[in-house]
Parts: sequence; structure tokens; C-alpha cells
Amino acid sequence: MGTEPLADPVALDVLTMGRIGVDIYPLQVGVPLEDVTTFGKYLGGTATNVAVAAARLGRTAAVISRTGRDPFGRFVHQALRGYRVDDRFVADVPALPTPVTFCEIFPPDNFPIYFYRYPKAPDLEIRADELDYDAIRRAGVFWVTATGLSAEPSRSATLAALEARGRAGVTVLDLDYRPSFWSCLEEARRAVRPALGHVTVAVGNIDECEMAVSERDPRRAARALLGHGASLAVVKKGPLGVLAVDENGEVDTPPVPVEVVNGLGAGDAFGGALCHGLLAGWDTAAVMRFANAAGAIVASRIACSDAMPGPEEVAALIARTSDVR
Repeated sequence: MGTEPLADPVALDVLTMGRIGVDIYPLQVGVPLEDVTTFGKYLGGTATNVAVAAARLGRTAAVISRTGRDPFGRFVHQALRGYRVDDRFVADVPALPTPVTFCEIFPPDNFPIYFYRYPKAPDLEIRADELDYDAIRRAGVFWVTATGLSAEPSRSATLAALEARGRAGVTVLDLDYRPSFWSCLEEARRAVRPALGHVTVAVGNIDECEMAVSERDPRRAARALLGHGASLAVVKKGPLGVLAVDENGEVDTPPVPVEVVNGLGAGDAFGGALCHGLLAGWDTAAVMRFANAAGAIVASRIACSDAMPGPEEVAALIARTSDVR
């Protein structure tokens, strides 16, 4: 948490767009939410956590989003600056509350999540005529999520940003499928398909790939994502690792063994590390190893944003697990 001036937006390494809010997570593991008595408060939201993860890895990062004009909104700004993520593109929506999210923690694989985004989340009020298109075009990585396509005006703003970006640099669609944000799976599929043609990288787990391209088999899903326009398809297989497919072929990376505490932030840590590796110009295998390890570290901790590792910690885990193998 530094105090130096934040980066100029034209020089950003990573610019994300989408969900933001406050995570209220139990500090008691294995306890039903109704019986939990102690909680921690953390910055949250997929697009936001990806920016935090990238910043923890030394990248200049910012997020485009909206909060309420309330104490939680003020907390979001404080937390972003504390993590060295530029908050200049985060405006408030006076009529809407900043979203909060609760979860339950039942390791190793049961983490129910409860979104309070009523009557509407401010981050769905991002408008096309308010975007800084120069910053969007110049960022090394521009990252959007399927959640941003779930309602207007955010849907039109997300598509306008992608069109302006023109598949420059690394342009990522995080499939980020949350069924409660949509009326049905088919609605999500109809909204997401047009966005796939505007990105160079598509990232999702098995359920998210099924939503986007009607495929659950990892290889078929990856090929379908490439068929819709992506140059790199990343399919997260949970305990089976991750599959990455591009024009050079397939990279199937095994999982990093850790004792899972809370799996909810692992994908966001993976995303920030993916951005870092792609910007560094690493080969696909090296990027996947690094991103897998970053995700594993966060899965071993309760928090999401607060748990994001630095590069030395990720490298150390890779070295330890390589020695074991």
C-alpha cells in the first residue's frame, strides 16, 4: 500500500471494466452463514480483483466501474488506492447502493456465494458516452467480463469499448457467468457471442464455456472459442488444471497442489497473473504455470483481493512444486 502518484492512464498495463463492490466474508471456516459471528471486509468484484492481482505483480492497473455514493463506495476508493489500482474511472451512482457479497466457506470445494446487488448494481450503469476511449485503446491489456453484458447501459458500453479497442494488444473476455445475473442461460449466450468476435483472449471455466459456446468438453470448448474469433482460449478445469489452446497447439497444465481454504478468488488471481505473463511475452506454458500458481495461493486463503500474491511468492511456489514433481 504505497503513497506514490498513480500511473497516467495512457501508460496503463492493465485496464479492466466491470464488477466492483465489497466482500463480507466469514472468518470462521466450515460454519453456516447464519451462525457466523465474525466477518472480514474486503474489496471485491471480478474485474476489480483482476486489476488488484495485476498491480500486486507490479503492473500499472485501473478499473472502469461505478459504486454507490455511500460509505462502502468510499471504502472501495480507499482500497483501490491502497492496492495501487487507479480509481479515476470509478464514478458513483447516487441512487444505488454499493453492492456487497457474502459467502460460506466449506473446503475443499463448496463455497456458496450471495450477491446483494439490489435494486441494481451501480457497475451496470457504466455508459458508453462516459468512457475514456483513449485509455482503453492504449492499455496493454483490456479486460471485460460477461457480467458487464448482463444489463443496459453496461452492455452497450462494453461492446462500444471493445469496438473502439479493435482487438488491439491483449483484449480479454472473462466469461464470468453468474446465473443469478441473467434470466436464463440462453439470454447470457446471446449477449456474450457478439463480444467474442472483439477479443484476442477468452477465459472461462467449464460451466462458463458451456454458456458461451455450448460445449463442456475442454478441447471442443477451446476450439469453439477460437472459432468465434479469439486467438487464445483458456479453459479452467478446476482440480484438473487448465487447458490453453492457440495457433501453436495445446498446453494442458496440471493443478498446483495446495490446501484449499476458499476457492472464490482463485480465478481472479489467475486472471491478473495471466495479464502479467502475456505482457511479459512468455510462452503459453510459462504463462499457465504462473497463473495456476497465483490462483492456488489465493485458494489457500480466505480473502480475495487481500490475498493476491506478489511475483516472488508465485515464483517460490512454482519452484517448490517443480522440485516435488
